[in-house]
Amino acid sequence: MLGASALCGLAAMRAGAGLTTLGIPQSLNLTLQKKISSVLMTLPLPETQGKTFSVTACKTLFPIWQKYQAMAIGPGITLNPSTKKFAIKVIQEAPCPLVVDADALNALSENISVLKKTKAFRILTPHSGEFSRLTGLTLQKIEANREALARGFAKRWGCILVLKGQHTVVAFPDGKIYINRTGNAGMATAGSGDVLTGMIAALLAQGIMPFEAAKCGVWLHGMAADKAIRNRKKFSLLANDIIEHIGMKSC
Repeated sequence: MLGASALCGLAAMRAGAGLTTLGIPQSLNLTLQKKISSVLMTLPLPETQGKTFSVTACKTLFPIWQKYQAMAIGPGITLNPSTKKFAIKVIQEAPCPLVVDADALNALSENISVLKKTKAFRILTPHSGEFSRLTGLTLQKIEANREALARGFAKRWGCILVLKGQHTVVAFPDGKIYINRTGNAGMATAGSGDVLTGMIAALLAQGIMPFEAAKCGVWLHGMAADKAIRNRKKFSLLANDIIEHIGMKSC
């Protein structure tokens, strides 16, 4: 799903990443380059027959990833079995702070113990459905006790948890918690979560500490969406509209 990676990369640039590189299955590289802004770079990686990341992409990525200040994985990568193995290896081995979203979260739900083996901070950004898969809890239980469950998960697995939804919860392993108050119902639009992933990764890349990067990313994401609906109805909000309002003087 190339649109997801494009949104994530563009959001990272708007949020202040000086240089952003999108990893892409090699046969889709030219297609993505036509889809994205010229300010984004691409990194073609080995792929499966289904044109998704192959676990063999690790051999290409691992030797060069020391040059990255932060990374993100998940938007649009699919749940191909080889791709899930690739995602798990990246989550476990990446040497820099890593934002884990979307299909990477679904892969992680099958092997969550790797969070105990990571080499740097991991920021997980699930919506309630993804959090249900990570924990085995029902949506009803999650929605009834979001703050306590987010805090408990972050402490248990030593990660930062961004539980998306109305009043997104950000939880840190030491028990600290932040409840976000920006944003609106229009943010349920497709691609909004990909935008948030790119924004948090950009803040991490600028040297902001992981918990602060997660809090600021969530707040700015919601504020940009609030600015975007000043001239349109919530139901017509697009993820691109959120990106266009990142970094506005009033945001």
